[in-house]
Amino acid sequence: MATPDNPIVFLVDDDPRVREALCSLISSVGLRVAAFGSAAEFLAFEKPDAPGCLVLDLQLPGVNGLELQRELAGGDAPPIIFITGHGDIPSSVRAMKAGAIEFLSKPFGERELLQAIDAALALDGTARLKRLELAELRKSYSLLTPREREVLPFVVAGFANKETAGELGTSEITIGVHRGQIMRKMGARSLAELVRMADKLGIAQTARPS
Repeated sequence: MATPDNPIVFLVDDDPRVREALCSLISSVGLRVAAFGSAAEFLAFEKPDAPGCLVLDLQLPGVNGLELQRELAGGDAPPIIFITGHGDIPSSVRAMKAGAIEFLSKPFGERELLQAIDAALALDGTARLKRLELAELRKSYSLLTPREREVLPFVVAGFANKETAGELGTSEITIGVHRGQIMRKMGARSLAELVRMADKLGIAQTARPS
């Protein structure tokens, strides 16, 4: 089974000879590889929870490479490296604009592909860490009471407790309690860290009165 230290390369190409050759190459550098002859086979495969990338042929039976790229867009899809024996500039432009990290025309060098795979796996590993961090932040934020969530934008904007109390119509002591609870529940060790957390969560700072 793949683990965070055992990434996986997905390969989708309808040519059995290409699949066999690329599987051998990718495996030779110690990477796990799962190969498919069509987009449908890839979509039906249960993906392991591990960093990965997708080496994708442009021309496929049924759903082609660009169509599969569009279908995967917006989710937690792995980075895509396109390979093709029928490449054209418009297709490569569309692929790269849609987020592909590389577009290789057959025949390509083994080193060229392996370098692209290394870059893609590193990119996916970073993206997975960011998603995990955001999920943890959202979990912490969900622990805040409605009033604490109301106070948070004032705290990260640098309002003093007295100022926040005046804006929200409550006591300075009460705001101090809320502030302490916010820091504890969010796991923030400093105001600067809390500001970074709020920014990652997309929480806008309360603007000061003009």
